Amino acid sequence: MPYLSAVNDHERRLARVVEEILESYREFGNINHLDGSNLPTRAEVADLADDLVSIIFPGYFRGDLLDELTSRYFVGERCARILRNLENVIARALAVECGERPPTSRPRAVLEQQAHEQAFQLLQAVPEIREVIHTDVQAALTGDPAACSSAEIIMSYPGVSAITFYRIAHHLHVRKVPLVPRLMTEIVHSRTGIDIHPGATIGHSFFIDHGTGVVIGETSRIGDRVKLYQGVTLGALSVDRRARGGCQRHPTIEDDVTVYAGATILGGDTVIGQGSTIGGNVWLTHSVPPNTTVILEAPSQRYVGGRAE
Repeated sequence: MPYLSAVNDHERRLARVVEEILESYREFGNINHLDGSNLPTRAEVADLADDLVSIIFPGYFRGDLLDELTSRYFVGERCARILRNLENVIARALAVECGERPPTSRPRAVLEQQAHEQAFQLLQAVPEIREVIHTDVQAALTGDPAACSSAEIIMSYPGVSAITFYRIAHHLHVRKVPLVPRLMTEIVHSRTGIDIHPGATIGHSFFIDHGTGVVIGETSRIGDRVKLYQGVTLGALSVDRRARGGCQRHPTIEDDVTVYAGATILGGDTVIGQGSTIGGNVWLTHSVPPNTTVILEAPSQRYVGGRAE
């Protein structure tokens, strides 16, 4: 009897916990998803992105042994798998668009057709995406004296991983696919420490050296042949949500600009002119003319309790 009493007591306590959790669902409904539809999962989107990367960089990942004969079969199988999985994920994202309450009432068949077209268009765009990523890899090979080969850059440089995921996500973002593009860039953010919003506009031959801590905001505009080092922030001066809706909140970086480690550049009206160099740890909230170098004056350094050699 004491054992049964203890069991009943545990059940009652657990039942109270369950009721309290359910009550929190009713009170804080904005962080629930209880409408009966499944959202895309991070694991699904990560697998999809990795599959897309495997056809952008064939033979580099997942142990695929490819040559002229087998590549046709590899690409065919991988594209069929991507198409099937991507249209399923996009359809579920379209069913519950970001911020839409209640969920969309569009017929399931309409959503599935839209998702199929979006997925197919992304696959059609792979050659164009590869053309731009080729310039990104070349920029890394040219811009980093430590780089030995394209293979080393593709397989080990976090900046190349981040920009590859971004270019896939950006294609979906500009075509109004909800949720999935942001999940893609956040997945690679967790892997590399590089945070690029899929809405940013980035030209060709883009290179992020080292990369950890780089942040590129949604409305940033980056030209061609731009190089960023670790810890660079291209951010907004205001975080007021009312400032959204077509307004540029993040800076413009024109062609052939280099931004060194730790620099922070803020504001939608801030333009860094073509050919300029922004030194490490510089803080900018105003524009810089073309072909300008901005550096901090040498800081004063003190030694306390010891003697400088």
